[in-house]
Amino acid sequence: MILRWLIVIVLIAIIEFYSFQAFKTITKIKWILTAYQLISLVVIVFVAYQFTQFDRSVGQTKMTMITLGVLLLVLIPKLILFFFMLLEDIFRVFSGSVTHFMGDKNNGTFLPERRKFFSQLALGFAAIPFFGLVYGITKGKYNYKVIRQTLFFPDLPDAFDGFTITQISDVHSGSFDNPEKINYAIDLVNQQKTDMILFTGDIVNTHAKEMHPWIETFNRIEDHKFGKYSVLGNHDYGEYVTWPNQKAKDENFQAIKDLYGQIGFKLLLNENVKIRKGNDEIALVGVENWGHNFKQAGDINKASEGLNASDFKILMSHDPSHWEYEVKKHPKNFQLTMSGHTHGFQFGIEIPGVFKWSPVQYIYKQWAGLYHEFGRYVYVNRGFGFHAYPGRVGIWPEITVFELKKGNIVA
Repeated sequence: MILRWLIVIVLIAIIEFYSFQAFKTITKIKWILTAYQLISLVVIVFVAYQFTQFDRSVGQTKMTMITLGVLLLVLIPKLILFFFMLLEDIFRVFSGSVTHFMGDKNNGTFLPERRKFFSQLALGFAAIPFFGLVYGITKGKYNYKVIRQTLFFPDLPDAFDGFTITQISDVHSGSFDNPEKINYAIDLVNQQKTDMILFTGDIVNTHAKEMHPWIETFNRIEDHKFGKYSVLGNHDYGEYVTWPNQKAKDENFQAIKDLYGQIGFKLLLNENVKIRKGNDEIALVGVENWGHNFKQAGDINKASEGLNASDFKILMSHDPSHWEYEVKKHPKNFQLTMSGHTHGFQFGIEIPGVFKWSPVQYIYKQWAGLYHEFGRYVYVNRGFGFHAYPGRVGIWPEITVFELKKGNIVA
């Protein structure tokens, strides 16, 4: 434990040293440099203190989210400064070595002076994530986008040609702090006027009580002609806190399952229902959470009992790794899977149809948007809410609208 803290302290000291060099190079004004050092010290003490106060029996609180927000606001820009200044030092050592061995003593110093331009460039690059994170906390987390997807299936029953579905996912109600914005998002959901709505899990962060202030708000989601259905996400199991006993954990889990019904959604627990329209039907399959690195309560075989490969199926499975490891090659042929879970890391860059990047792509093969393989689709919703970091940068909260069409799959 002592060694781990020692390593952390040394790393912080190195990052702080290099970050300070950037400021020191562009200004010699003493009060600015002193203010920078004092602010850095206050942030370090605040973050360190809050980490020591984290209570695993409580889990995430507003203060832990603020702490993580402050940490990222300071750490990411300073890491960029560290990278630039370290790069410059490597160049300075190389340049100094060359001039030294060529006989030029460089005015009596081994290392050339730091270049003001290079420090200005470093600060300019560091300002990009800083202001991005500020926007993400103040505006981005409620910057709701309605994303529309038209999906073609050769085996879609005729009566369902043109069938529309709204998907929401990852509400994380315990993180909300703005009723006006949440009501706006619910209005967006209602404006879509689709045939059915699906909610792919994570109604809370941990505790059922987190949703209690928002039940009336989410009850404003209008009835849909073909129903409102949901499944559980990994956070709905209360796995990320320490409970006083198993009974308390079980009671919370039951209360969370009940929440879905309290906002008018039918919770599917490893089961399926038939959706009938005219003389045709499709199967809606809902599994409990199954994640490659998370809780594996989902049972796709149990959930699809009574179905065969020729039935048209929509699968709700919270974690997209389920699709990668079990669903995409499953012999029962799940034509469309709807997932969430990743939040797109709440941080990334997206230029629709051109470019998409987030750190989460190095963990999840399918992490945001539509993917197609083996004649089957999976869609990963970017999430309705937010968790841990109290904001979103570049990966905005999402309400997805699908239109199912009869026809050949468009890759």
